[in-house]
Amino acid sequence: MARTKRLREEVRRMLAEKGEANTVEIFDHLNARFSWGATMNQVGNILAKDRRFEKVGHVRDFFRGGRYTVCIWSLRGDINQAEA
Repeated sequence: MARTKRLREEVRRMLAEKGEANTVEIFDHLNARFSWGATMNQVGNILAKDRRFEKVGHVRDFFRGGRYTVCIWSLRGDINQAEA
């Protein structure tokens, strides 16, 4: 977790402000926010392995010139209530 601590915190902050976001939106946000960015594998691992984030659905749409199914993520319900 030490290598992705800033990325994880930025994803948490983004989801706290926005509520929900799909994987591509999170990926684009991280790469716009930090000069070194993140790979899609890093973003997927951050979202899947951190208990603060939960998958709330998926959407199939055009991303990056192709039709893909991507997951929609949000903060876990007990995390949202603890910060309020």
